[in-house]
Amino acid sequence: MPVRSLNSPVLIWPNRDQVDNAVRSWGVALKQSRPAIVRVGYFGSYARGNWGVGSDLDIVVIMTECELPPERRGPAFDTITGLPVPVDLLVYTEAEWEQLRAGRASFVRVIETEAVWVA
Repeated sequence: MPVRSLNSPVLIWPNRDQVDNAVRSWGVALKQSRPAIVRVGYFGSYARGNWGVGSDLDIVVIMTECELPPERRGPAFDTITGLPVPVDLLVYTEAEWEQLRAGRASFVRVIETEAVWVA
């Protein structure tokens, strides 16, 4: 999250490199702790390089399988510890991802075009 300068009321928003380093560490640790995870990546403004103060981090996680229904998957991940900005998290199984790709879902094309895969 943004941090307050010690001598000023100004909030300092993390830059792209800080966010990239944090999400890479988060993704590697996540993949190591959950064998079902195939890929972790981020997309959106941080991936495109046009982030700004207040930008969130858009993360996609692809798993071999998941017993939770789609709407309960995101909350099962800790996106606060280790990540310096707010997160929007999408979690799919490989089968769901391939089905979305086959159906030519436009957001899948966007993600695959701009995603930075970190783990």
